[in-house]
Amino acid sequence: ADPVVQIEGNPHCCFFNFSPKIMFTKVVKAQLWVYLRPVQHTSTVYLQILRLKPVTEEGSRHIRIRSLKIDLNSRIGHWQSIDFKHVLQNWFKQPQNNWGIEINAFDPNGNDLAVTSLGPGAEGLWAVGGGAGGRGGGLENNKRSRRNLGLDCDEHSTESRCCRYPLTVDFEAFGWDWIIAPKRYKANYCSGQCEYMFMQKYPHTHLVQQANPRGSAGPCCPPTKMSPINMLYFNDKQQIIYGKIPGMVVDRCGCS
Repeated sequence: ADPVVQIEGNPHCCFFNFSPKIMFTKVVKAQLWVYLRPVQHTSTVYLQILRLKPVTEEGSRHIRIRSLKIDLNSRIGHWQSIDFKHVLQNWFKQPQNNWGIEINAFDPNGNDLAVTSLGPGAEGLWAVGGGAGGRGGGLENNKRSRRNLGLDCDEHSTESRCCRYPLTVDFEAFGWDWIIAPKRYKANYCSGQCEYMFMQKYPHTHLVQQANPRGSAGPCCPPTKMSPINMLYFNDKQQIIYGKIPGMVVDRCGCS
């Protein structure tokens, strides 16, 4: 899907704008991930996902997709997954039925804890799925291409999330005189915090943390794509070797 569009006004809803290229994709799995804001005290939250339909005089414009009762721990945000396969299948077969969805998650005080805006600090709504067959290459590829873009930073950046930073390695400074060329190269490195589900490569990490938060160190920020460099060097027999050395340059960073 293209980026989620936040529709202003009442009802509070979101619209998923799908590219025509994937409309003929067979949906084998789809999940909607909703982030719930942290609460001050342990609370019970009632999450509702409603599919919208045109306003008529005959009844409600909502069709309930899912209702959940969720117990939230204090001061800890929560990701909730909802099976979205049948909704997506319906939208692909009958695009005219895609009027968006309404999401709310009310605590006992009537506060809506669901993050549905794509504003700064509120990147909390994902629709992801896996496809097979048909045209368009599948939803899984579409999801992966967005998630794996990564962030690029520099020494002046204030970004705290997982990011790729520039780093030049100088072999002469190391005293590695057996390397003929290059004498130095841009290696780059990864650093930063990994919030759960931010650029996360493996859903397993998120699920383990949810099931056993004390026994899990959480996602880390390693390289997710690396490339080789060509190098001219002396081997242990003092022979000059020219070769391609893999895994020498960090091209992209992400959370695992």
